[in-house]
Amino acid sequence: MKQIFDEVVLKTKGPGLYDFTKQTKNFVNNNKLSNGILNLNILHTSASIIVQENADPDVLDDLNNFFKKLVPMDNKLYKHTAEGKDDMPAHIKSALTSSHLTLSVKDNKIVLGTWQGLYLFEHRLENHTRIISYHYMGN
Repeated sequence: MKQIFDEVVLKTKGPGLYDFTKQTKNFVNNNKLSNGILNLNILHTSASIIVQENADPDVLDDLNNFFKKLVPMDNKLYKHTAEGKDDMPAHIKSALTSSHLTLSVKDNKIVLGTWQGLYLFEHRLENHTRIISYHYMGN
């Protein structure tokens, strides 16, 4: 049994979904991970990580548009407005999605469906540098 810790740093350019599947597959391959569990944790409260469709970009656009309507950027709706109109909506969106994912690793591959990818879901308007922590346990 072994444990490995690492992280991936992603730069975002405003709201949207940023694919980091390749970086995660590279982490598994570079560390020659055989079978185990990989836990991913985003180290921020205004962005999230999700597993989502990776074949049709319309799905990602529709998700982004749905969340814009679900959680509007209107300071009249929130007490916490210190960091701008996107601040509290970003926290709500991240609460509705995921701050961590647990994935199986089998035979040196992440277990994902045919049309699944890993995405950082940026909820803020400005550019950000986001960190996703990896924690692998297995053999």
